[in-house]
Amino acid sequence: MVHKDRGAPSGAQHSLCRAQVSAHDPRAVDKLRAGLGPDPLALVILFISPQADFQATVSSIRAHYLHTDVVACTTAGEIGAGGYVEGEIIAVGFPADHFATTSILIDGLSEQTPQGVLDRIALARLALQEGNLDKPHGFAFLAIDGLSLREDTLTSVIAPALRDMPLFGGSAGDGMDFAHTVVSLNGAVRQDAAVLTMIQTDHRTKVFSIDHLVPTEKQMVVTGADPDRRIVKSINAEPAAREYARLVGKDPDQLDRFTFASHPVVVRIGDSHHVRAIQQVNEAGELVFFSAIDEGMVLTVAEPRNMAEHLQEQLDQIAESGGLTDILGCDCVLRRIQAEQIQATRDLSDILASHKVIGFSTYGEQIGPLHVNHTMTGVAIYAQDPGRS
Repeated sequence: MVHKDRGAPSGAQHSLCRAQVSAHDPRAVDKLRAGLGPDPLALVILFISPQADFQATVSSIRAHYLHTDVVACTTAGEIGAGGYVEGEIIAVGFPADHFATTSILIDGLSEQTPQGVLDRIALARLALQEGNLDKPHGFAFLAIDGLSLREDTLTSVIAPALRDMPLFGGSAGDGMDFAHTVVSLNGAVRQDAAVLTMIQTDHRTKVFSIDHLVPTEKQMVVTGADPDRRIVKSINAEPAAREYARLVGKDPDQLDRFTFASHPVVVRIGDSHHVRAIQQVNEAGELVFFSAIDEGMVLTVAEPRNMAEHLQEQLDQIAESGGLTDILGCDCVLRRIQAEQIQATRDLSDILASHKVIGFSTYGEQIGPLHVNHTMTGVAIYAQDPGRS
C-alpha cells in the first residue's frame, strides 16, 4: 500500500510531494513514482529502511529521474504520514516550479581535504543563488554516514562556506544494529561519505532545532578518552560506565539504550547546552558516544521534560506564523527509544502527523556547525511569498 499526500489539517496543501511504501513491497519503486506524481521534480530525497534493498531502490528510482538529483540514506526508523513508522521507504519530491537545488557527494570523509570541500560548496552555493533570484529563500540539507565518526568535523568545516544558508541534517542509521550505514547520490552508494544538498525556493522556510532536555546540577569530568573513536574511558577518575551509573542512580550492570535515552548528558557551548548522547557500553566498561568527546570536557546530566507536551509546544510555535505546509525532520533515534519506553509513541506520532512532519530517525543531527544528539532538526516550509505564483 502506498501512502500519498494527505493534505494539511489546516487546509493548506503540501508544498512537497510525498510517498511511502513498505520496504518489502515488490512494486515499491513504481508505487513511489506514482505517489510523487507527474510534475517535474528538482530533487528527490529517499529515507530507506535497512530492511529494504538499498542499492536496488536507489538505482531504480535514479533510472526514472535521470535529470533530477536523487539523494538517499539508510535510517534508524522513518517518519511518515502517520508519524513514527518502521520498515518503510519514504520519498520526498521538490517540485521544479518552486525549488532549485544542487547536490554534492563528499566522499572519503576520513581523508577529505577541508579546503577542497569549502571551494566546491562555496562555488555551488553562489551559482545556485545567482541563478535563481526568483527563489530568495535557501537552506542546506546534509545526509552523512552515521558510522563515519566524522560528523563533527564535517559540519564545522562546511558551515562557513554556506554563509547565510542555514544548515541542518541527519546521520544515516541502521535500525539499532549499528553495523552498516550508507548514503547515496544519483545511484552511487557510499560509506564514509556525505551528501550536501543546497536548496533555493520561493516558499518561506525556517531551519530549526529542538530538544526537551533540562540540565541538572549533576556534573562529571571526562578524565580519560579516545576522541577518535568517541570513547570515554574514565569519568571523575573512575571507570566511565560505573561512574555514570552512580550519578544517574542506576545499576552499572543494567545500563542499556533506555537508560541512555532517559538520562542523557549535555555539554555547554556558548550560551546553550547540546547533547552528547551515549550509544552503548563496550566490553571494557567504557562509554561509546554518538558525537565528539574529549578529555577535560565537563558533562552535565539532563532530565527530560514531558516529550509530547514539549513537541506540541515547539511545533505550534513553528506553525504560528501561518501557512505551514511541510516539515522535513531529522529526529534522533534516542527520542524514539525514549518515547517507546514511556509509552508516548502514539502521542508523538499524532503530533508529528498533525504538523506535516516527514523524515527519518537518525544516529545524530546537524544544525549549523554543530553535530548534536537527542534532538530534532529540520526545515519548516510555508506557503509562497505574497505575490509569487
